[in-house]
Amino acid sequence: MARQPRFVLPGQPQHIIQRGNNRQAIFYSQNDYEYYLEKLLFAANEYNCHIHAYVLMTNHVHLLLTPTLETSISKMMQTLGRYYVQYFNYKYHRTGTLWEGRYKASLIDSEHYLFSCMRYIELNPVRAKMVSYPFEYPWSSYHYNALGKTDALVSTHIQYDRLGKNEQERQRNYKELFALTLEQKMLSEIRESSNKGWILGDNEFKETVERKLNRKVTPGLKGGDRKSSSFRAKIKIN
Repeated sequence: MARQPRFVLPGQPQHIIQRGNNRQAIFYSQNDYEYYLEKLLFAANEYNCHIHAYVLMTNHVHLLLTPTLETSISKMMQTLGRYYVQYFNYKYHRTGTLWEGRYKASLIDSEHYLFSCMRYIELNPVRAKMVSYPFEYPWSSYHYNALGKTDALVSTHIQYDRLGKNEQERQRNYKELFALTLEQKMLSEIRESSNKGWILGDNEFKETVERKLNRKVTPGLKGGDRKSSSFRAKIKIN
């Protein structure tokens, strides 16, 4: 079965996930994390991707970024992967693939879901019980977005810029968002959309994307006899 093309709209944020093959570790040392971030910065600049949030976990990475061109993300990830796999295989005397298939991508409704997605990404180490607070984990954008630490990798989104009149106010208001618990419903929505490549947004946003891309953006109904009255009733209800 042919792969479905990803939903890509230049100027619209995407949540990217890339995992190690068989969920195996892709980072072992501090140098590994630093090299990955160095090449991520290079590839993002090279292909015009603006990164708003990230976290490097032991066996996977999360990125929230906005592409400038339709091919920006794919070229960035291809270049980043090529550099990092060569580095990793050489350093650890291994061969073969490092990644678990192709990266996952979910188009994000920035007006309604941007901050939830940023919090989801930067709270990953807390949910994994690696740390108690996001500032304790060194390999994430939380240090820039909430604490103002210099990070050349991060470009603020316009929604972030609207959090305050200056950097200190924006950082303070952003940090206050983390006092709110991400509801299980939101966690499930983010996970499902990213794992299945669906769009994370409200119905109005999905309809807008559907018109722009001229393709269906929601999964079709599965199962049942499509000619039966029960199946047709299900379609009407949905």
